[in-house]
Amino acid sequence: MLARFRPLVSATSNVLRSSAIRNLSTTTAVRSDAIFVHRDTPENNPRIAFEFSADNMQEAKRIMAKYPPQYKKAAMIPLLHLAQKQNGWTSISVMNYIAKLLEVPPMRVYEVATFYTMFNRNPVGKYFLQVCTTTPCQLCGSSKIVEAIEKHLGIKVGETTQDKLFTLVEVECAGACVNAPVISVNDDYFEDLTPETTVKLLDDLKAGKSVKRGPVSGRNNCEPLNGQTTLTTPPPGPGFMVRDDL
Repeated sequence: MLARFRPLVSATSNVLRSSAIRNLSTTTAVRSDAIFVHRDTPENNPRIAFEFSADNMQEAKRIMAKYPPQYKKAAMIPLLHLAQKQNGWTSISVMNYIAKLLEVPPMRVYEVATFYTMFNRNPVGKYFLQVCTTTPCQLCGSSKIVEAIEKHLGIKVGETTQDKLFTLVEVECAGACVNAPVISVNDDYFEDLTPETTVKLLDDLKAGKSVKRGPVSGRNNCEPLNGQTTLTTPPPGPGFMVRDDL
């Protein structure tokens, strides 16, 4: 009688055993466009000197003064950011200079600069265009914004125009979802964009014209486009909804 059930038990065991095996994923790995190694080039090598300007050196000292002397390496990220603003990008000379300023091994600075992708390890254009393509911006047409920029400037994402004016990259959430789609040009946000207003913005930047930051739709900050829908009356004063006998 038992012999009759042995094949069934054996088959069930095989099914359970195979379901417990974890299969390896065969999905192609997504490669990062960040650079994690350094190779000397004519525009990026240790022989090109870098040092803070007089004004930035004063700012660097102010930043380092926030930390105890034995922990001044904690100022590494703000100092790298300050150096990138002066140099336009984070070269090997910039990293070596910050390491010397903080009295740390250069490798400590390399580790930070290669971890945070907002430190540009390659030269970028005068106007660094960062287009947010995360879900809220995507739903509001950020793909059309990217297409308009590529067509108007004749470059693809990750490239720089020949005149060195514009570099185009895609970034994750810019934190301005309510005003999507949005582009960050250097440190300034331009929001509520359309392909047409994007092209106009590029032309104005190229012509050296003054451009207004924020929403291009005319609304104030992130207020509703059609006017306020809440807080439309003066707020009640003290004692509102409180019993008279209290």
